[in-house]
Amino acid sequence: MRKLTARGKGEAHRVASPLELFFDLCFVVAIAQAGVQLVHAVAESHAGEGILNYAMVFFAIWWAWMNFTWFASAYDNDDALYRVVTLVQIAGVLVLAAGVSRAFEDHEFLAVWLGYVIMRVAMSSQWLRVALSTEGAERRTALRYAGGVLLCQVGWLGLLILPEGGRAWLFLVMVPLEMCVPPFAERGHPTSWHPHHIAERYGLFTIIVLGETIAAATVAVKTGIDENDALGELLPIAIGGLLIVFAAWWIYFVVPIHGHLRSSRQAFLWGYGHYAVFASAAAIGAGLEVAVEQAVGQAHLSTLAASAAVTLPTALYLLTVWVLHSRHFKVGLAQQAVLPVTALLVICCTFVGEWAVLAAGLVSALAVATGSTLTARMLARTARDSRGSQGSEPGSSSSAPDAPDSEDPEDGSGDDSAEGSRFAV
Repeated sequence: MRKLTARGKGEAHRVASPLELFFDLCFVVAIAQAGVQLVHAVAESHAGEGILNYAMVFFAIWWAWMNFTWFASAYDNDDALYRVVTLVQIAGVLVLAAGVSRAFEDHEFLAVWLGYVIMRVAMSSQWLRVALSTEGAERRTALRYAGGVLLCQVGWLGLLILPEGGRAWLFLVMVPLEMCVPPFAERGHPTSWHPHHIAERYGLFTIIVLGETIAAATVAVKTGIDENDALGELLPIAIGGLLIVFAAWWIYFVVPIHGHLRSSRQAFLWGYGHYAVFASAAAIGAGLEVAVEQAVGQAHLSTLAASAAVTLPTALYLLTVWVLHSRHFKVGLAQQAVLPVTALLVICCTFVGEWAVLAAGLVSALAVATGSTLTARMLARTARDSRGSQGSEPGSSSSAPDAPDSEDPEDGSGDDSAEGSRFAV
């Protein structure tokens, strides 16, 4: 056992640990359970109720994951007690996962609440350990975190005691309270999170969620073929879904976002915004399952509704990734417009009937090709201008200019912005 003190924000070669990777994989188990229940709700024409339950359960999973991720970036000392408390948090999310089906079907939130409490109390104990290992402003920050986390658990008791109609209102009250804890706790003394490490952790979790989306869709297509011999009906959905997920991966990882995470304000907005990124990425897989069930006649909903189950989360994913990532590395109106226009076109694909998923996939792939082409042309112009400048001023030593975003002090991306613009979608 060692003191739980802050790690350096500029620490070299900081990467995700095996414990963090194990943590992510276990959390995706709960996401998969939420996705399965969302599929059942939408397929039975209970989309509104299913989406609300999905939003509530997904928030509990995402918020516990995010709090651990930022804490570990600042304080991971990898001693025995740290590992044990982290494993307790993993046990909590597995308890939560076990209760997801009852939360959706019977509106019984006891297991979900218990799993969340286990995760959050364990997180609070980590902050108390930091308080014992530090002093001054850093100790106050740790105590604020610990106290804020525990107080919020009192509010979540309402899931057990309020009538069913009041739970949605409780959710709308408690979510802002939970999200106010980090800004309040870090007022005056921000924690020393590591930009490269945080960007990698979010990227890895995105990969795992997209992988779960592919796995869920593959199982659905396989089941449809085995049980209904419907290869012709399912092939367009399979191809379109694969193109959507491939494009989702490409668009997310095309820019070095760690260069943008220079201040706590930027980091909070970026980190909180990933609720929509993760939730929509997971919902794409659920939507593909719904589309498969509708195509083989096992879902009680129209083709339009089944198509919307895929196109709406896809459009949300494209818009949120543009807001959080891509727009900081865009140069010119044409590049800035690619993802918003793509999101609009994907929504329009909802109305093309049984070809909606394939059309959405083709539009998403076209967005990648368009963005890459625009960037290649911009780089070619930059190279020509650079050669012309060198030729006109033989005594000067000039090089290719940085992308315009790199000069914006609010962007904070520095040289990474020029690197990202080379491949920006």
